[in-house]
Amino acid sequence: MVNQGVLNLIDKAYKYTPTHGHRTPCHTLQPDDRLMKFLPVFKQHSKIFWLLIGFVLIAIIGILDYLTGYELAFSLFYLLPISLTVWYASRNIGIFISLLSTAVLHYTDVAVGLLHSHELIYFWNSLIRLGIFLIVVYLLSALKNALAREKVLARTDYLTGAVNSRCFFDLLEIEINLAKRFRRPLTLVYLDLDNFKTINDQMGHAEGNLVLCTTVDYIKKHLRKTDIVARIGGDEFAILLSGTDQALSRVLMSTIQQGLLDEMQKSLWPVTFSIGVLTITDNKQNLSSNQLIKMVDRLMYTVKQEGKNSIKFNNHSLA
Repeated sequence: MVNQGVLNLIDKAYKYTPTHGHRTPCHTLQPDDRLMKFLPVFKQHSKIFWLLIGFVLIAIIGILDYLTGYELAFSLFYLLPISLTVWYASRNIGIFISLLSTAVLHYTDVAVGLLHSHELIYFWNSLIRLGIFLIVVYLLSALKNALAREKVLARTDYLTGAVNSRCFFDLLEIEINLAKRFRRPLTLVYLDLDNFKTINDQMGHAEGNLVLCTTVDYIKKHLRKTDIVARIGGDEFAILLSGTDQALSRVLMSTIQQGLLDEMQKSLWPVTFSIGVLTITDNKQNLSSNQLIKMVDRLMYTVKQEGKNSIKFNNHSLA
C-alpha cells in the first residue's frame, strides 16, 4: 500500500488547480459546488469534535421532539448526527450516537405522555428504531470504506502498491511548479530491472511478480514519506525525490541500488538494476513532466547500452 505521506501529497494534487493549460492532477474534475468546498474543512476536525457535534444535535432534536409532543415524529432527524459521526469520525462513534439517539427517543415518548397498551411496546419501538439506526451506520461505514479503497486503487498499481503512471505524471507536474516557485531542486529517477524477462521465462510470472513487489517494498522503506515511487511500465519504475540535490541523490540511490542487489541475491534472482538519475534546477524553460521523464529515460538507456547494472547521474540546469 501507499504510505500516508504519499497519500497526503496525492490529496493535495487532487485539490490543486494548475495554470498554463495543464490538466487537472490525477484527472479529477473539481465540481463547482459550494458544498464541496466545505468537505475538506469537515475532514480536518477530530473525532472528539464530531462526537460533541453529535451530542449537540441530539440535544437540539430531542428538545424539539419534546416540545412538539407525540403527534409529530422526529425519528428521521436523528439520522443527521448519526450520519455525520459515522462519516467524519468512525463507525464505533456512530454506534454510540445511535444508542444515545434511541435513548433520547425513548425518553421523549415517555415524557410527552405517549400511551401504549403495554409497557413493552415502548421497548419494542426503541429496539426497532435502534435497528434502523444501526443499519444506516453499517451501510454508511461500508460505503465510506469502499470509496476509500477505490480512491487508493485509482492512484496505485494493483500489484506492487506503487503509485500508477497516470497519477505520477500529474504529481510530477505539481512538483515541477513547486520547485520553480520556491527555487528548490528536484531529482527524478528512472529504474529498470535487468534480466527481468529471464525471471518470467524460467521461473514463471508469479516469481516475476514477487521480484517487482520486493523491489518496490525495499525502495519505499528507504525513502522519505514525501518521496514517491511509481510503476511506469512492466519492469520500469520512476522515483520522485522532492527538494533533493545531486549530492544527496548520489548517496541515496547508490545505497538503494546496493540494497536491491542484496535483496535479489538473497532469493537467487539474476536481476540487476540500470538507473538514470536527473537532478533539475532552475526550470525556466517550463519543461513538462513528459519531457523530463524522457530525459531521465534516456539516461537509464545509456546505462543499458554501456553494460547495465549501474547508475548514471546528470545535474541539468534548465536556465
